Amino acid sequence: MNEVDALEIVQQALWTTILVSSPLVVPAMLVGIAIAFGQALTQVQEATLTFVPKILVVFFAAMLTGTFIAAQLHTITEQLYGRIETGF
Repeated sequence: MNEVDALEIVQQALWTTILVSSPLVVPAMLVGIAIAFGQALTQVQEATLTFVPKILVVFFAAMLTGTFIAAQLHTITEQLYGRIETGF
């Protein structure tokens, strides 16, 4: 294993992390922005108002995209095990 192999593995791992986390982070961010906008318009500054909708959205997004996330993690794991098996 040389530096190129190590950098390729790290790059693949970082890209997979971004790909796997985005179906959960993006909806939570959009709901947070919408709630913050609503709070700014109504001047209701309740801290707990942001948490419950975000938790529900992340829960439903995880239910909807769970197979995609598992497939991506399975793919990178298979690729890494294949590299270990063949000696990189």
